[in-house]
Amino acid sequence: MKKINNNKVEEFIRVDHAGERGAVKIYEGQLLALNTLVKDESLKKTIEEMKVHEKEHCEFFENEIKKRNIKPTKFLPLWDLLGVGLGFGSTLLGKKAAMLCTASVEEVIDKHYLNQINQLGSNEKKLKSKIIKFRNDELLHKDIAYEKGATKKGAYAILDKIIKTGSKIAINISEKI
Repeated sequence: MKKINNNKVEEFIRVDHAGERGAVKIYEGQLLALNTLVKDESLKKTIEEMKVHEKEHCEFFENEIKKRNIKPTKFLPLWDLLGVGLGFGSTLLGKKAAMLCTASVEEVIDKHYLNQINQLGSNEKKLKSKIIKFRNDELLHKDIAYEKGATKKGAYAILDKIIKTGSKIAINISEKI
């Protein structure tokens, strides 16, 4: 029977809280652009639907942070700002870029959550089952993003690399600080 140490579980919860909150902020930034400068009701509806999942995920980790007395990452204010900026900026670039933003982040999160699922043991059944559910939600978001026009062709490949690199950096920092 595999068990995982408490420090690792704290890292998982800290980083997942930051990540899910970041996802909410990205969608808030996208919705800000869609409510002010970019008019696309279909895209707005899609993003609002995905944001509901992210809020559910964020609330779960928010509760875990409080329940387990874990300090959130010190970088939350910066991640909030960068998330809103990324969401707003990607949406200003158009629907393909907005949807690529979702797809790129979700591809990083898929691997991130799978890594955690593989490490969590029997002493963290509830946490593991939630992460499995949340990973499935994220995979659905990725699929929706590609259905709605996400692409990695041409200059979008650069945007994909930037978003993925930023996401990985944020994950590494948030686990520890």
